[in-house]
Amino acid sequence: MKKFLLSLLAIFLIIEEWLWDLLTAFGRLLFQWLNLEQFEQWLRQTDSTMALVAFSIPILIVTPINLAAFGLIAKGLILQGILTELLAKILGTLLVARVFALTKPQLLTFAFLNIIYTTITHWLHWAHAKVIETTVYRWMKKLRA
Repeated sequence: MKKFLLSLLAIFLIIEEWLWDLLTAFGRLLFQWLNLEQFEQWLRQTDSTMALVAFSIPILIVTPINLAAFGLIAKGLILQGILTELLAKILGTLLVARVFALTKPQLLTFAFLNIIYTTITHWLHWAHAKVIETTVYRWMKKLRA
């Protein structure tokens, strides 16, 4: 059972890596296309409080989409709920990750965010160390290359 769960986690992790890379590149292109370089520069240089406000806005955009997805699933509309959750995941990765990347130094000055970030990073490193040992992960890594 442990091997099966690690294999599922490996598949999830490699798909997450693919999506992260793809959406990060897409986010950069989108910000360039929308001519938001000045906004990005401002975000990089803003103070901690404004960085927290800027980081909160995409979360406030994505959270209702997540709730709508769970509502659809609860009503038995499984496919619609999953598709809505995928939309929330893509938007979340695109928006939240981009703003976080631009404001990370300012955001980590807040103790509660620093603790959350450190804890999540620790767990991700632990999970990644377990997953990279699996045959499925090595196979998918080769497939990706």
